[in-house]
Amino acid sequence: MSLTTFPTELAVDSRCELGEGPQWHAALGRLYWCDILAARLHWLEPASGATGHHELDHMVSLAAPLEDGDLLLVGEDRLSRFDPHSGHARKFCDFEADNPLTRSNDARVDRHGSLWLSTMGKAAEPGAGSLYRQHRGELVKLRSGLTIPNAICFSPGGEFAWFTDTPTGVVMRWALDRHGWPVGEPAPWADFSAHAGNPDGAVVDSEGHLWLALWGAGRVVRLDHDGRIVAEVGLPVGQPSCPAFAGADLERLYITTAREHLTATELADQPLAGSLFVAEVGVRGLAEPPLRLE
Repeated sequence: MSLTTFPTELAVDSRCELGEGPQWHAALGRLYWCDILAARLHWLEPASGATGHHELDHMVSLAAPLEDGDLLLVGEDRLSRFDPHSGHARKFCDFEADNPLTRSNDARVDRHGSLWLSTMGKAAEPGAGSLYRQHRGELVKLRSGLTIPNAICFSPGGEFAWFTDTPTGVVMRWALDRHGWPVGEPAPWADFSAHAGNPDGAVVDSEGHLWLALWGAGRVVRLDHDGRIVAEVGLPVGQPSCPAFAGADLERLYITTAREHLTATELADQPLAGSLFVAEVGVRGLAEPPLRLE
């Protein structure tokens, strides 16, 4: 069976070393994303086409909207409140500050307004990473011994969470209770170990289907409720890292990408690596609640 393949367009020629964490800020009408390794926070206003960025003093992997309009920066050793108008940041709490080997990686707000976030070794040291939930001001470790935790996202009704440890090639699904806490052990849901590319970031659409970036394969795939590929987005670069829906009606799928580890020859073949891309995929995104810290 042939798959529906959606083309992409260049949205912002940002050429991030490691573009990650696209996040729609509905109140500001902005999409934010990070260049983790360059310690830079980018933004795009889809309605006007305006773009810009903030220089940061540490590596950050996500900027999650808060109820008051500020952002919570998920950083390598801290969580910080960030005022997008002044560019001022102030520390909210430490985050593995006692472990200089790790940094933050994937993160996403769940259906309860709580933040799931992960860490990994700065050199992808095996087993150095962990998975956390920040719920009403308390940071709780959910899982440890992970290498590159990714693909954190949630079903529309909050019954399930998904995540992957990228080197395993397997996306896991975890049942959640009515408060959003995991129940039992996660179960294998979609196996990409025999596919080109490795599972990276993911987002769920309004129909409950999961859009998953395949790092190294130059595509983002749409998975149905049984974890089967039903559509894909093709990119002109090899390292897509994470998709997110943005726009007033969450009508467009934006995809961050990376230049990290590419050789000079590979960069010559894909000069737009690290830029932000966008696709019309015929389905809308799922609105995420603002992050609640209390």
